[in-house]
Amino acid sequence: MTRDEHQGPLTLAFDVGGSHLKAGMLSPKGKMLDGPNQVATPHPAVPQEVVEALTGLAEGLGPHDRITIGFPGVVRADYVVTAPNLGTELWQGFKLAAVLHERLKKPVRMINDASVQGLGAISGDGLECAITMGTGFGFALFDNGRLAPHLEMSQHPIKTNTTYDQYLGEKALEAIGPKEWNKRVREIIGILATVTNYDMLYIGGGNARLIEKPLPDTVRTVSNEDGITGGVKVWDKAMDASFTGVSSAFVTVA
Repeated sequence: MTRDEHQGPLTLAFDVGGSHLKAGMLSPKGKMLDGPNQVATPHPAVPQEVVEALTGLAEGLGPHDRITIGFPGVVRADYVVTAPNLGTELWQGFKLAAVLHERLKKPVRMINDASVQGLGAISGDGLECAITMGTGFGFALFDNGRLAPHLEMSQHPIKTNTTYDQYLGEKALEAIGPKEWNKRVREIIGILATVTNYDMLYIGGGNARLIEKPLPDTVRTVSNEDGITGGVKVWDKAMDASFTGVSSAFVTVA
């Protein structure tokens, strides 16, 4: 790969997950040029240990011009507010974007991981919803390609004392098995259709492969790599305007 072959900035995109940390090098148009590389997420997921692992992934992918971080929780500017599947008590207030900027010396943008997944999957037409099925449950909503303010749907109760995370996450899948888990997935698809009136729902994440077909015409499963390739769109000029109303959740650390 040479810079002449891919005019424009190269994006190093991180996908931080409860089970794995992933990284890929992206062309200006979002093509995966190298990777995705991955390592197991440290347990407990102590922030500095995660930073060391992410830095190691970056070193294995070579030179880049900017960095995107997809993080599983609520983020504000350069810091983490919640990290339900990594340990919020460890992460609350940790300036992950600023720390990686200091380590890697490149501009950094950080948003919720489901938002990155959605950016990699959506068409940009109509009302589109993206959810992720992995260690936990992720959610993002888009209106004609514009990202809506983040809703931590994973922590909303689906029933008394049970959140979407607990109802659909990895632990639930292990406890009830794929057949019963798929029934829950169908239930959630119907609930989200009623609540959001989406034109299209995209389902990604490591457990999306377990979802039984066929699905409704307005629902499709997508590649887990969208959680990385969507990292380019975080830097689009259109995204700058999209974040005007939610600037507290978005900043370039440079």
